[in-house]
Amino acid sequence: MKTFGLLSITLTLCAFLFTLSCQEPEFPQVSSGTLERIESFPSAFISDRNIDVWLPDGYSDSEKYAVLYMHDGQMLYDSTTTWNKQEWDVDGIMGRLIASNEIPPTIVVGIFNSPNRHMDYFPKRPMENLSEGEWAILDEEAEKQNQNPIRADDIDSDDYLKFIVEELKPHIDSKYSTKTDAANTFVAGSSMGGLISMYAICEYPEVFSGAACISTHWIGFHDFENNPIPAAFANYLENNLPDTSNHKIYFDFGTETLDAFYEPHQAAIDSVMIRNGFTELNWMTRKFPGEDHSENAWRKRLDIPVKFLLAE
Repeated sequence: MKTFGLLSITLTLCAFLFTLSCQEPEFPQVSSGTLERIESFPSAFISDRNIDVWLPDGYSDSEKYAVLYMHDGQMLYDSTTTWNKQEWDVDGIMGRLIASNEIPPTIVVGIFNSPNRHMDYFPKRPMENLSEGEWAILDEEAEKQNQNPIRADDIDSDDYLKFIVEELKPHIDSKYSTKTDAANTFVAGSSMGGLISMYAICEYPEVFSGAACISTHWIGFHDFENNPIPAAFANYLENNLPDTSNHKIYFDFGTETLDAFYEPHQAAIDSVMIRNGFTELNWMTRKFPGEDHSENAWRKRLDIPVKFLLAE
């Protein structure tokens, strides 16, 4: 019987916990607005999954609304229904910001994750550009961690984005009173959800004008020596960032638990942003000392990216 290292045990536990988060939760209660669920939204691209749509207080078909798409949708509203008893408090934060006129009236579309979360959210094109030598490094590390190696063909993020853009967004725009243009369409997520939010605005700049990439998981899997993945993401961004004139991007990170690995990689990304003409008008990176990798931490600061992206 092999003895796994602490890192392997930790990764296995994380995978198990994320699997729990994909299981059917109770219907969340919200402190403001109204929550509607689309059960098992069908897709030709990815596995069916639930969609929770949050409508702000006073929602009316006579008014048009901005739309914020958020990943890991089952974690957004009610801690009594989540696997780790934590939540983003999206209903409370968005409701307060709308009521105080700090952001325009906005609908939030929460997309549930699946057991395939990691591959759904892992940006594919950066991995397609890895060299054979870089893949060999990843294969060697997977073997050390008693994990199965992957290839770019295993990654489903392109299909996940097609699902959002070609299937989910048209449905939301047809059923609800939305502003359908990119200027009023945003995407947000944390960890791997931060990566896929970055990927979304780069792959579909005509669909999304703003992305909140919170505790972005630049290391891809876990931290190890000579990891080629952070540089692959930086190289991708160097060549695929959207137009600075009509797009905004937000990044942040804490300093504890998994977030402790992010700062040097975020610094490299910040250099890419500067080289490509992003300024404080359309880009923000924030560091939160003492904050960890959790919904409790993200809840404390969600208002910052929301106001940065949506405030008129």
